[in-house]
Amino acid sequence: MEVTAFAAAKVNLYLHLIGRRADGYHLLDSLVAFPAIGDRITARKAASLSLTVGGPEAPSLAGLGEDNLVLRAARLLADHAGIVDGASLHLEKNLPVAAGLGGGSSDAAAALHALCALWDVPIDEEALGRLGARLGADVPACLHSGAAWVGGVGEHVMPAPLLPSLGVVLANPRIPLPTAAVFAARRGPFGNSARMTSVPGDAAAFAQALKRRRNDLTEAAIGCVPEIAAVLATLAGLPGALIARMSGSGATCFGLFADRAAAEQARAALAAAQPGWWSAAGSFLAGKRLSR
Repeated sequence: MEVTAFAAAKVNLYLHLIGRRADGYHLLDSLVAFPAIGDRITARKAASLSLTVGGPEAPSLAGLGEDNLVLRAARLLADHAGIVDGASLHLEKNLPVAAGLGGGSSDAAAALHALCALWDVPIDEEALGRLGARLGADVPACLHSGAAWVGGVGEHVMPAPLLPSLGVVLANPRIPLPTAAVFAARRGPFGNSARMTSVPGDAAAFAQALKRRRNDLTEAAIGCVPEIAAVLATLAGLPGALIARMSGSGATCFGLFADRAAAEQARAALAAAQPGWWSAAGSFLAGKRLSR
């Protein structure tokens, strides 16, 4: 038996920091969405637990060994459910690491989904979300893998209304940017929650609504990696771009377009102009993707 789960990139369409807990973790308000751009986890039954990694971004994970979030997720689920069976896991790594796309968290979420199916684990979404939160604050949203409002330190996830049909281009200047460094560099007051009372059904109107919001980590991230400013300017200048913004703590930025075709055309132009950058184009998913 074989199960494959898609691990989509997590894109913060806006990200407001609204406070900080006593333990130093920041409280946030964000609208996240997941494009059909990401990694892939394949799980097969086996006598023991193992992980292999392939794909164009695999070298960036060299040396992680047992600390890889995929293996940590597998061990956590096995301990929780009392599973004694093993699994052979393969991670096809397509997303850059330390890129503001929640790639490791999405890989962990995909592993949990795949192994729940492979091992026939009876667990509901709420319980799986609590389990995922033990791996990282982004994992609950990645388990949902559809548009969602995110609060707390990332563990509070509420499904958002269906987004309008959109195309998205992701671009990264090939410079890793650790999240902790960006938060350490951030200065200034905290903002307010900015959840929409309703989500516009038109792509242009939705982009205008996003322009009244922001990513509160952008200035700090540009201070760490000045090239982010060039990525934002390049995305904003692509034909048909409705808005350009940084995702998460960077360095990946995104541009929104009226549809997938427009995004793919823009991405082709971007790749020709900046062949050294990582880039991808797609449309947003409605929820998790699992196949047997």
